[in-house]
Amino acid sequence: MKELRREKSEKLFEDAKTMFPGGVHSPVRAFKSVDGAPIFIDSGDGCIITDVDGNEYIDFCYSWGPLILGHNNASVKNAVQKALIKGTSFGTPTALGNEIGHLLLDNHKYLEMIRFVSSGTEAVMSAIRLARGYTGKNKIIKFNGCYHGHVDSMLVKAGSGLVTSGVSTSAGIPDSYVKETLVLELNDLQALIELLKSNNDIAAIIIEPVPANNGLLIQDRNYLSWLRKLCDEYGVLLIFDEVISGFRLGFEGASGYYSIKPDIITFGKIIGGGLPVGAFGGSKEIMSHIAPLGEVYQAGTLSANPLAISAGIAMLKEILKPGFYEDLEAKTQYLVGLIKSHAESKGYDFSIQSIASIFWFNFSTKRAITANDINADNMVIFKKMHKFLLDNGVYIGPSGYEVGFISAAHDKSTLEKAATLINQSLDEAFMN
Repeated sequence: MKELRREKSEKLFEDAKTMFPGGVHSPVRAFKSVDGAPIFIDSGDGCIITDVDGNEYIDFCYSWGPLILGHNNASVKNAVQKALIKGTSFGTPTALGNEIGHLLLDNHKYLEMIRFVSSGTEAVMSAIRLARGYTGKNKIIKFNGCYHGHVDSMLVKAGSGLVTSGVSTSAGIPDSYVKETLVLELNDLQALIELLKSNNDIAAIIIEPVPANNGLLIQDRNYLSWLRKLCDEYGVLLIFDEVISGFRLGFEGASGYYSIKPDIITFGKIIGGGLPVGAFGGSKEIMSHIAPLGEVYQAGTLSANPLAISAGIAMLKEILKPGFYEDLEAKTQYLVGLIKSHAESKGYDFSIQSIASIFWFNFSTKRAITANDINADNMVIFKKMHKFLLDNGVYIGPSGYEVGFISAAHDKSTLEKAATLINQSLDEAFMN
């Protein structure tokens, strides 16, 4: 097929570069890892997005995951329109906040109290502050390959050594911040035990229970269970960052999927039906340390904004319907199965890692569990795939490290069409 015409997107990007750093408002949007200029999306409906040049794409990015019902969902749209008529923001409590609170706490056994914020990053930042305030300790353990937003102390990767203070991955972060974060490799319990034994100033361990920002690094249930046991043994809080996995693996997210109770859970934009929102929650005992009840300060003018909360209520009611998650996983396995069969028949060094409604292209037949299992050299294969797919009407995130998502709006025929194109993109990438 011919390459799609994208003159309007290209012109808009050139204009954007004169006003915004790199022409974008978030780095991955700049298409640095793939060919061409980023496409500017004009509209979305169901599983289809349309760019400003009129090109249509089957979407598997879905605003990086939160649009679990698909684009322009009628229930969410109607709820937002109804709220919009009354006003956009008040900076006061609203009845909508109570309604979404009951929906969440009545249907998630690991949440007793919750606080809304405006993004996943803010949720993580607040959860870390709460953990430190509650325990009276300072240091946080994170894992290489897990992303927790652009909080200063979380923009840290592993340094040289098995157990080490981290190394900043961004300019502008003081060394003093970095020293409070200890970085370990995933799936290495012995290193974790040694660190816990040697350091009594650890407030919390934070982990994506399903790491999905650097590939889809699915952890064994036994490993996550040991994290819970070790936190209890050493008096450390366990934070599950469920900005991606929350409400994707079921209503109770990875916490419910693995039957593991974290001390604090963080959520991102999916909890607001795709509008800017985040939240963190846990037991009443821990959450009672947040102001105004306790001395851990956290505030936000737009927290629990009525537009975002109305969208969240509509979304939560839809995903609570019987069979919702079973249907979503069946769709995912159907797509994955079609691609997997083709790749295996061709003998490609390729596999798909998936859980619930999340999938990831792994350019190896070996399971990737840690960040070190991903060969960066193989991303040239993804780059070829991405170009082919974009030219033929399939949109996936513009990085081989990003995951894909299935929504309720995908139907069988669309998934079959997408699988055919993805299989052709594999042929194009591996044979040329």
